[in-house]
Amino acid sequence: MNANVGTIDRALRIVGGAALIAWAVMGGPVWAWIGIVPLATGLIKFCPLYSLIGMSTGKK
Repeated sequence: MNANVGTIDRALRIVGGAALIAWAVMGGPVWAWIGIVPLATGLIKFCPLYSLIGMSTGKK
Protein backbone atom coordinates (compact mmCIF):
# COMPACT_ATOMS: atom_id res chain seq x y z
CA MET A 1 0.00 0.00 0.00
CA ASN A 2 1.98 2.96 -1.32
CA ALA A 3 0.91 6.51 -0.57
CA ASN A 4 -0.88 7.95 -3.58
CA VAL A 5 -2.46 11.10 -2.11
CA GLY A 6 -0.40 14.29 -2.32
CA THR A 7 -0.12 17.12 0.18
CA ILE A 8 -2.75 19.48 -1.24
CA ASP A 9 -5.12 16.61 -2.04
CA ARG A 10 -4.63 15.27 1.48
CA ALA A 11 -5.36 18.64 3.13
CA LEU A 12 -8.54 19.11 1.07
CA ARG A 13 -9.74 15.60 1.94
CA ILE A 14 -9.14 16.09 5.67
CA VAL A 15 -10.77 19.52 5.84
CA GLY A 16 -13.70 18.54 3.62
CA GLY A 17 -14.27 15.25 5.41
CA ALA A 18 -14.13 16.86 8.84
CA ALA A 19 -16.56 19.58 7.70
CA LEU A 20 -19.05 17.01 6.42
CA ILE A 21 -18.83 14.98 9.63
CA ALA A 22 -19.29 18.12 11.74
CA TRP A 23 -22.34 19.01 9.67
CA ALA A 24 -23.80 15.54 10.18
CA VAL A 25 -23.19 15.72 13.94
CA MET A 26 -24.90 19.12 14.11
CA GLY A 27 -28.08 17.76 12.56
CA GLY A 28 -27.25 17.79 8.87
CA PRO A 29 -28.44 15.16 6.41
CA VAL A 30 -27.54 11.50 6.88
CA TRP A 31 -25.51 11.48 3.66
CA ALA A 32 -23.04 13.94 5.25
CA TRP A 33 -21.53 10.96 7.10
CA ILE A 34 -19.84 10.13 3.78
CA GLY A 35 -17.21 12.59 5.06
CA ILE A 36 -15.65 9.60 6.83
CA VAL A 37 -14.29 8.38 3.48
CA PRO A 38 -12.28 11.46 2.46
CA LEU A 39 -11.16 11.97 6.05
CA ALA A 40 -9.85 8.40 6.28
CA THR A 41 -8.14 8.47 2.88
CA GLY A 42 -6.52 11.78 3.75
CA LEU A 43 -5.23 10.50 7.08
CA ILE A 44 -3.76 7.27 5.68
CA LYS A 45 -2.48 8.94 2.47
CA PHE A 46 -3.97 6.18 0.33
CA CYS A 47 -7.00 6.18 -1.95
CA PRO A 48 -8.14 2.78 -3.26
CA LEU A 49 -9.91 4.39 -6.22
CA TYR A 50 -6.68 6.09 -7.30
CA SER A 51 -5.00 2.66 -7.28
CA LEU A 52 -7.73 1.15 -9.45
CA ILE A 53 -7.43 3.84 -12.11
CA GLY A 54 -3.64 4.18 -11.86
CA MET A 55 -3.66 7.75 -10.60
CA SER A 56 -1.49 9.44 -7.98
CA THR A 57 -1.27 13.00 -6.70
CA GLY A 58 1.71 12.21 -4.48
CA LYS A 59 5.40 12.49 -5.20
CA LYS A 60 6.88 9.80 -7.39
